[in-house]
Parts: sequence; structure tokens; C-alpha cells
Amino acid sequence: MTELTKQKKLYEGKAKKVFSTEDPAFVIVSYKDDATAFDGEKKGTIRGKGAVNNQMSNYLMGILERDGIPTHVVKELNERETVVKNVEIIPLEVIIRNVSAGSFSAHYGVEEGIEFKEPTFEFSYKNDELHDPLLNTSHALALGLATKEEIETIKAYALKTNELLQRFFKECNVRLIDFKLEFGRLPDGTIVLADEISPDTCRFWDAETGEKLDKDRFRRDLGGVEDAYAEMMRRVFGS
Repeated sequence: MTELTKQKKLYEGKAKKVFSTEDPAFVIVSYKDDATAFDGEKKGTIRGKGAVNNQMSNYLMGILERDGIPTHVVKELNERETVVKNVEIIPLEVIIRNVSAGSFSAHYGVEEGIEFKEPTFEFSYKNDELHDPLLNTSHALALGLATKEEIETIKAYALKTNELLQRFFKECNVRLIDFKLEFGRLPDGTIVLADEISPDTCRFWDAETGEKLDKDRFRRDLGGVEDAYAEMMRRVFGS
């Protein structure tokens, strides 16, 4: 593939910017240090977050690719920027939970830290104006967000991703509590894993101490946010 460069900015979200390239099949994602929580009500900066999330996400998606999960990643350009396939994002966020925490504990009145016998699988409607409401397969089909076959593929990929990531993070002495995934369509209709896998989108707890090593440190004003991201980077890359 010829070297691609940033052209026009197509989109800027809470954590990333997306730029067109010379080839419409590919875009460049640039990761930011901006941090938000609670539907954007809380805002701040986590120094170095963009570099951590970009490199960690690419590394983890590489592991998933080798085990049969297709992703959008093409080439890491530098510590903050990556060439990815230009996909149509399916507006269904997938949440996989292995342990009770966060909104699950709040909604169902259970303490954090309860390990589930099987992972839970949830969809939320990716819509900021509606605050990403939960929905089920019937709702997704009724709204025309995805086909039945696409939903089955997404669920299979998500659950396999959970198995692979749990196995990987166990070796890092980290518990994968829960995480969010997004998927996209290629022009030929192929479903691929998109977005990112990082301390922004996952809950990570130290396997021995239970220390939080993710964005919850920012959400809950626990302090040591940058240190937590750096620690996860160290564990993932083993240095």
C-alpha cells in the first residue's frame, strides 16, 4: 500500500479525530488526550492517553486478527495515528460484562466485584441525543440498525473477543471486568471490529489488589489517572 497522508478532517469526537486520505477506502484516526464522562458532563485531559490508547488498541486488535476476528486496523503511523479501513459504523454498541461494576451495579442494586458464571451481552443504541439507550435484538431489527445475520455475527465476534482478551489479560495479572465494542461494515458488507480497545473502553482491575487501571479513575476522581494508563501500557507490552 502506498503511503497515505491526512487530508480533510471528516469527524471529531470525544476521543479521536478522523481524516480522509488519498484513498477513499482508508482513513487516518488520530487519538486525543481529551477525556469526558457522564455524557460529556465531565471534561478533562489525561496526558498521554491518546498515545496509550492508539498503540494498545492496535496491539490488541492484532492479537484478535490472528485468532480470526477481522478488524479495521491497517497500519500504525506513529504513537497517536493509525490508518484504518473506512467502515460504516453500525450504531450498536456492544457491552460485554464479566464482573458486576459501574452501571450494571447501579441499575440492578448489586455490589461491584461479583464474578458472573457467564458473560452478559448488551446492545446500546449509539445515539448521543438519546444517551445511548439499551435495546434488544428485536428493537435493533425494528429500527433497521442491522440485519439478523449481522447481529448474529457481531455477537459471535464479541463473545470470542471476550474469551481471547480475558486469556491475554490474565497473563498481564489484570481482570477484564467489562468493555465496549463497536463494529463496522466494509463496502462489500463484511463486518469488522472497529473503534478501539483501551482503558477508555474497558474496565481493568489489578488481579491481586483490585486497583482500578482504567478511565474509572477519571470518572470517580480517584487520582493517578495517567499512572493507571501508563501501567496498563507497561503490562500489555511487557516493559
